[in-house]
Amino acid sequence: MSIFNDIVVSKLRGFFINTIELRKILSANIKERRKKLGISQEKLAEMADISIQMVTCIEGHRAWVSDKTLIALSNALGIEVFQLFTPATETSEEYRPLPSHWLLKLRQDIKADINADVDTHFERLFNMNVQD
Repeated sequence: MSIFNDIVVSKLRGFFINTIELRKILSANIKERRKKLGISQEKLAEMADISIQMVTCIEGHRAWVSDKTLIALSNALGIEVFQLFTPATETSEEYRPLPSHWLLKLRQDIKADINADVDTHFERLFNMNVQD
């Protein structure tokens, strides 16, 4: 077994986190958010369309999850996937993630800018072809 199977590099603070610690962070964040929302493990399992056993194993940091399950859990909990892996120290007063409505607006603005740039580019190409 190589060291790469046991260690994940965290770009947030430039230190190493082993997979056990990463599972613990994921577990704590899911459990904390679920309790904050006032929902049971059963309800979370239903909302994420996964088994109650899987929720129990994840919260007990005994199971790893697929990307599909991560997305389902983050959607059910109403948070972004990266927030599931943000250590508790990162959610203190010094670190405040952008509210989701700001992120959604930013995403829409970026898409609009990209679409406008693409439209402008194709308009120029069309005009060049029409002139030929």
